[in-house]
Amino acid sequence: MGITMLWETTDAALALRDRFGFATEDDAATWAIATVRTHWGVAATACSRIVMSDRNALAWLDTDDDPVLLKWCVESSRFPRLAAAADVVAWLGDRGLPVSAPVPALDGSVQVEVDGVSAGLQRVLVGELLDVDDPAAVRSVGRVVAELHDALVPYPAAGAVAAVRPTPAPLTSQVQQWLEGAPVHLPSDGLELLRTLLGALPAEPLPVQVVHGDVRSANVLCADGRVVGLVDFEDLRVDHRVVELARAAVLLGTRFHDWAPVGADVQAAFRQAYESVSPLSSVEAAWWDVLVLWTSLAFVPPGDDPTGWGAAAAEQVRRLSG
Repeated sequence: MGITMLWETTDAALALRDRFGFATEDDAATWAIATVRTHWGVAATACSRIVMSDRNALAWLDTDDDPVLLKWCVESSRFPRLAAAADVVAWLGDRGLPVSAPVPALDGSVQVEVDGVSAGLQRVLVGELLDVDDPAAVRSVGRVVAELHDALVPYPAAGAVAAVRPTPAPLTSQVQQWLEGAPVHLPSDGLELLRTLLGALPAEPLPVQVVHGDVRSANVLCADGRVVGLVDFEDLRVDHRVVELARAAVLLGTRFHDWAPVGADVQAAFRQAYESVSPLSSVEAAWWDVLVLWTSLAFVPPGDDPTGWGAAAAEQVRRLSG
C-alpha cells in the first residue's frame, strides 16, 4: 500500500498523522476497512492506496467483487456541503448520468458521519483524466455537462444546496466589482475591452440552478473518447449555467499539477457540443465572450507565466477586438 498527496508537497506520512490522526498507513487502512464493513456491510479485503488533499482522504479498497473508494473529510464545517453533494450525485446517478454515485450505507444514507469525519463510499470508475487533445473526449464532455445541467434544472432540493453555498450576487455586479479591484499586472486593453463588453449586455436576468462547480480535466474520467464519470461535486452551487460553461471552457485542461489554458478551438468544440444538446438562450449567449474573457484574465499570474495564461488572454482580446 502507498500513501501520497494529490497536489501538495507536504510529507504524506505527516499529513496522515497530523490531519487525520493515524500513526501509520496500516492504521488508516485498518480503519477504512472496518468502516466500510460496519456502515456499508462491504467486506473489503485490502487497501491498495490512500491519497490525501487538504482535509480530504481517499482510500481504494479491494473486495471480492469490484473495488470501492472510501472518501472522508475531517473538516466539520464542510459536512453539510458534503451531504448536499452526495444527495445530488445520488439523484443524478438514479437518472443515468455518468457520475460516481454513492453506495447507500446500511441505514440508507449516502453520506455518513462517523468517528468525527464525514464519509462516503463509491464504486471505482475505470477511466483516465480528460485529454483535451482528444476532440471526441472534449465533445463528450460538452454533451455530458449539458445533460447534467438539464437534469439539475428540476432538482427538488436546490434549497439545500443554496443553504450551504449561497446564491451569488448579480453577475453584472460581480464583474464590475472585480474590475474595480483588478490586479495592476493585468493588461489594460483586456480590462477596457471587458468593461465595454459588459456595458453592451442585455439587461434581462439569467436563470440560476444547481451546477457542478468545478468542471475540468481533473474531475472528468474518460475511456475511448467518452465520459465515464464526472466526479468531485464538492464545489457544487446554485449559479448560472453559462457561468459554469464559460469557466469550464477556459479551465477544461487543468489538472492537479498542470494549470495551462486550452486553445480557442477546444473552447469552441466544447461549447458547440454542449449546445448540440442544450442550446443557450440569446441572453446567455450574449454573456459568453464576457465570461470567457473575465475568466481568462483572472488566471493571468503576476511575474513568471510558464504555462501561457497571459498569451491566452491576449489572444482572447485580439479575437474579440478584431
